[in-house]
Order: sequence, then C-alpha cells, then structure tokens
Amino acid sequence: MLPFTLEQFLDVFAAYNKAIWPAQILAYVLGAIAVAALFRKGRASDRVISTVLGLMWLGTGVLYHGVFFSSVNKAAFAFGALFVVEGVALLYTGVVRDGLRFAIIYGFRAVIGAGFILYASLIYPLIGVATGHFWPALPMFGVAPCPVTIFTFGLLLMTTGRFSYWLLVIPFIWSVIGGSAAILLDVRQDWLLLFSGFISVSIIVAGDRQARAVGGEAGLTP
Repeated sequence: MLPFTLEQFLDVFAAYNKAIWPAQILAYVLGAIAVAALFRKGRASDRVISTVLGLMWLGTGVLYHGVFFSSVNKAAFAFGALFVVEGVALLYTGVVRDGLRFAIIYGFRAVIGAGFILYASLIYPLIGVATGHFWPALPMFGVAPCPVTIFTFGLLLMTTGRFSYWLLVIPFIWSVIGGSAAILLDVRQDWLLLFSGFISVSIIVAGDRQARAVGGEAGLTP
C-alpha cells in the first residue's frame, strides 16, 4: 500500500511542472546535447554527457523529491538524498576524474542503450498522453525521476570502458522502487523502469566480464 493516491501523485507533478517551467524545455536541450556528444569522441564530449546526467539527478533530487514529492510521501527526502548522491557521483566520476567514456559502438548493447534513450525522451511522454495524463500533470523527460533513470541507463550502456559499479546502485534501486510503484498506480509509461535496471546492470556486468576474459586470453597468447 502506497502512502499516496494516483490523484495525489499527478497533482504533485502538476504543481511541480508549473513551478519549474520552462525547465522542461531546457532538459530536452541538454538531453539533445548529451546525445549529440555521443557522436563526437573526446574527453570534452565525455564530460558534457556526465555533466548533463549529473545535473538531471541533482535537480530531480532537490526539486522534485525534496520540495514537491515530499508533500505526499516523507520517504521522498531519502529518495532526494539518493538522487543528489548519484548526481554528485556522476559529476565527480565523469567530470572531475574524467572516468567515463561514451561513444556509439554498434552492437546489441548500443541498441538497448539507444532504445532506452529514445523511450525516455520521446516514447515516455507519448504513452503518458495516450493513457490519459496530460500537461501539467505529466511526468516529463529530464525533470522527473523515472525518465531520468531510464535515460541514464541508456547513456551508461553507451560507455566504452569499465567504470565503478557504484554508479549503477542508486539507479537500480530507483528502478525497483519507482517501477514497482508505477505498477501499483498503473502509470504505464513507468513500467519499463522496473525492467530497465535489471537489463542494464546485467548487460554492463556481463560485458565487462567478457572483456576481461578476452583480455586475459590475449595476455596469455605468446
């Protein structure tokens, strides 16, 4: 049993979207910049993508969870703290330490990543409208926790090198919490969230293990 109703949940989004307007447009601009940066190899592009992700997590944690969602669910303060930690971790790892590498590498992993990116930015709001959720009571790309999480998984699937699995922990936790709540509330655009965490973590971990195995075999080859 959730401590809020679907009506209360959508009312929170209505108040939130009105208060932060036109941040939704800025979020799409930043998202487009991050996707464009995937096609430009270089440390500057990697830092741009990391910055966009970090800002989305920070903004959603502070504003949505901390200021608005907490009015109907006190657990939102804890959720907001987790989102802030993830935002800081992305900025530290990807910008300060320059530890994230992104690129378009064609293959199964990239196809899934591109699918998540497309879903979070375009398909997600369309499903919302099709199921009767209209502006301003409509979770939006880049400023709502569920599409931010799916978008993050999509971009992390576009990484070309190993990175700390700690960056996956909070998005995975939210995919389980938010995805489960979406099913209980029948918020259908968020249903994919529940599976996105399991899919992304499995693909990334399996890919890293395969890369290590191949590297090990190559190292043993005379």
